Amino acid sequence: MKREKITFAFFLIPILLFPGSLQRFSFDRGKNPNPSLTQKQIKSINESLPFNSKKGHSVKDQVPVNSRPALPEKPKEAARPTYQSRKTIRIPLARFRDFLFTRGRKPALSRFLPQVKYLKKDKPFRSTGPLYRPDQVLVKFRPSFSEQMREATIEAYQSKKLKRIQKLSIYQIQIPENVTVEEMLYLLRQNPDVEYAQPNYLVHISVTPNDTLFKYQYALYNIGQDITQPPGAPQGEEGADIKATAAWEETKGHESVIIAVIDTGVDLDHPDIKNKIYSSGRDFVNDDFDATDDDQEYGHGTHVAGIAAAETNNSDGVAGVAWSCKILPVKVLDDTGEGDYFWLAYGIIWAADNGADVINMSLGGGTPDSVSDEALKSALEYAYEKNIVIIAAAGNDGGAVCYPAAYDDYCLAVAATDYNDQRPDWSNYGPQVDVAAPGDLIFSLFPEDFTPQIYLPYAWESGTSQAAPHVAGLAALIKSIKPWLSNEEIMNIIRYSADDVNYTSNPGKDDYIGYGRINMKKALVPIVIKSSR
Repeated sequence: MKREKITFAFFLIPILLFPGSLQRFSFDRGKNPNPSLTQKQIKSINESLPFNSKKGHSVKDQVPVNSRPALPEKPKEAARPTYQSRKTIRIPLARFRDFLFTRGRKPALSRFLPQVKYLKKDKPFRSTGPLYRPDQVLVKFRPSFSEQMREATIEAYQSKKLKRIQKLSIYQIQIPENVTVEEMLYLLRQNPDVEYAQPNYLVHISVTPNDTLFKYQYALYNIGQDITQPPGAPQGEEGADIKATAAWEETKGHESVIIAVIDTGVDLDHPDIKNKIYSSGRDFVNDDFDATDDDQEYGHGTHVAGIAAAETNNSDGVAGVAWSCKILPVKVLDDTGEGDYFWLAYGIIWAADNGADVINMSLGGGTPDSVSDEALKSALEYAYEKNIVIIAAAGNDGGAVCYPAAYDDYCLAVAATDYNDQRPDWSNYGPQVDVAAPGDLIFSLFPEDFTPQIYLPYAWESGTSQAAPHVAGLAALIKSIKPWLSNEEIMNIIRYSADDVNYTSNPGKDDYIGYGRINMKKALVPIVIKSSR
């Protein structure tokens, strides 16, 4: 205790002079104030964007204006950037509004499917906006530094603790209004009691059943059918699928196996998944236990959850990869499909502690190459060491693999293929890619509350966001039939049973689709070795 007091006094004296020191702490805005950050990686507040959510963080007891560092006034934030995106299609309901909700009534699909329209597109994982929140940093103190000293140090930096991930001892800190992230990081990193300090990086949205719309799920069973609707609908190539129907003869999954969908939430009352929800989940955006999907534009989490485990063989709607496995919704992205590393790391820890066997992350962001991220990495390590299979989408901008998928030690990174077993040019690539799965024009659920009356609550969407839950569903099926396997063994089965569909141009494992497009039949059905006699 005596050593702590001496150490704290040593650092408290210069910190108490913080406002005056910062007035003379001159950063050349054209230079890099922190040798570990390049100029391209630093986004000053005058380039930053507001981060919208339903409620946002409530920060009480703000630092008094007269005690804040007297740095130059920052200009108003810029407008929200324009995002590139992937296509989404919805089905108009027309006069068949009761189709989904009346069991046993199956009007001909051709009567309403031709009216499907292209409404909008899905965004890539990398935006043209800032890399991180302009008013927050993440800090971890050394274990020898007591909780009381940590709280006092945060206050001495004229900052405020917003939240803490207790399992990882990571603090989310609100910095003073007129101090930039890079300035605060520079000061924190000089403190020997700080293990690491980093920006709060942003992430964005990345047996044949009798279900009436199954014929439009080419990813599960492709017989060369029309992928969307006539006229001019693209047509699939026979066999360009993940061999789901043959695999379902071996197992349909077990209800004790839980798939955590870390995303925008899930429509908990959607008729084609409500009976598959393990619990109402956790919402880290609004800090409650109701992980309802409020993404009006994309319904991203609902769409992803439906691919992994929609209710199947129920004479309605679509089929999920894992028939019997359950969905645990974890909301870390807001109603615009955006979130940050703190929410994501917290969501991973919560899912790992609340029954998840598989984690699906159809999201991603970028970490500057010269800055190490420890917060997200430590959360992934925590889940991985609990024997959880972690699936992550590679990204949709045709560039390098996004994070968290790029954390190769913990994640199975998933690229996309289309209805002809070709890799779309928007699917990200790199040595971290493990496998691919269908991700172009994938048919799944859309939130009922945000579906116009003339449409059914289903949609076609494209992206590695749609590819990843096919793999998550397969991982859950393997876990169901062979629960004794480790997460690494399950990941290796998925890798080594994949079909090398681009072998003519890139034989073997490659940067584009890894080991190949997943094959559920090979992954699940035992190999029979016959004698040659």
